[in-house]
Amino acid sequence: MNFNEFQLHDHLIQAIHRCGYTAPTPIQQQAIPFILDGRDFLGLAQTGTGKTAAFILPTVQRLMAAPGKQVRALVIAPTRELAEQINEFTQTIVRHTGLRSLAIYGGVSKSGQIAEIRRGIDIVIACPGRLLDLHRDGAVDLTHVEVLILDEADHMFDKGFLPDIRRIVRQLPIKRQNLVFSATMPHEIKHLAENILNDPTTVQINPSRSVQSIAHRLFSVDQSQKISLLMYLLSEESMATTLIFTRTKHKAKQLAQKLVHAGFMATSLQGNLSQNKRQQALDGFKNGTYTILVATDIAARGIDVTGISHVINFDVPDTAEAYIHRTGRTGRAGCTGDALTFATGEDNRLVHIIKRSLGKSMSCQDMPKLPDLYSPAHHPKASINTAAAFQSIPKGTEKSSRDSRKQPRRAAQLNIFGLPTAARSKKK
Repeated sequence: MNFNEFQLHDHLIQAIHRCGYTAPTPIQQQAIPFILDGRDFLGLAQTGTGKTAAFILPTVQRLMAAPGKQVRALVIAPTRELAEQINEFTQTIVRHTGLRSLAIYGGVSKSGQIAEIRRGIDIVIACPGRLLDLHRDGAVDLTHVEVLILDEADHMFDKGFLPDIRRIVRQLPIKRQNLVFSATMPHEIKHLAENILNDPTTVQINPSRSVQSIAHRLFSVDQSQKISLLMYLLSEESMATTLIFTRTKHKAKQLAQKLVHAGFMATSLQGNLSQNKRQQALDGFKNGTYTILVATDIAARGIDVTGISHVINFDVPDTAEAYIHRTGRTGRAGCTGDALTFATGEDNRLVHIIKRSLGKSMSCQDMPKLPDLYSPAHHPKASINTAAAFQSIPKGTEKSSRDSRKQPRRAAQLNIFGLPTAARSKKK
């Protein structure tokens, strides 16, 4: 099957070719015809299956068919990164159609967004909080919305957005098309879908299963050995582009700093960063400036980077659904990928749940023999090759630079893993 069978406008076919698509994915095959027919739709599919194209292509086709007032289509997304990703794809699709799209989210100035809205916007892709802010300010009119799309609905529940979504829905015209996409269907999302959707078509494509192109590996490791194991794997395995997940923002920042000091091209993506810094990190990861991105679950959804070879769960995620979303960043668009998980004894219950939900095996790996202290010889792929880079990490990377200036002697006694070295500095 190819996209021509959907009888899409020539502009859309050309845009599809620009994106490099050759054949529709299963969710696209099943969703696009029903959405083109104007039906409400509930799509359940795992991450990385092409859901964005499944709702944007028929929505743009609808908007091209007849003129209307703006804003005509509204996409609600749970994170800034996902909103930007959807908007980036949408702008590629609407090129030469006369339609315009805009991503709306917090963390940046309202004035620029308001100016764009006043110029005329057909498709808004928004995070709930900022959209409600602009609506309260009278800056955005939602009374002409023809299509409402909720993307990653289960994640919006996780982030506590359901009350905001209900407030938004109350501002929309009653007569509209509604599309809901989700990887899982917890009770709260099912209830929301029942309230929003009108006689929907439901399509389910293994929503709780990992894609088959991903190999899953498990390392049983003590907490104190995790960084040593990570350094070893980054050096010894062919990891072209690696996404590493940690449980906390502080740990993501700290771990990225240690990798940089070891000579790797690494950066972090976490909630404490400004929107500008978050975008710089993501853009750098996409364009190859960085080959390693250390992130919290903020990157589990909304990161669409071609060719991520490895996903590493430095910390085991809290749920099987989060595991599916994290590991779904690799093995996308027909490529193969590797998912590695570092589990301590405290993670046994979560690992058991994850294994049961996978629907495929997770191979248990033997721990390699790890050096006590890394040297440049252990890092053939590091971007720098000086002994100094592997001698120490200033304690200020874990606190502040001001603290590190107060404790230079202590900093000199820390090795690359932030642990005391065996030998102490001699007093002069």
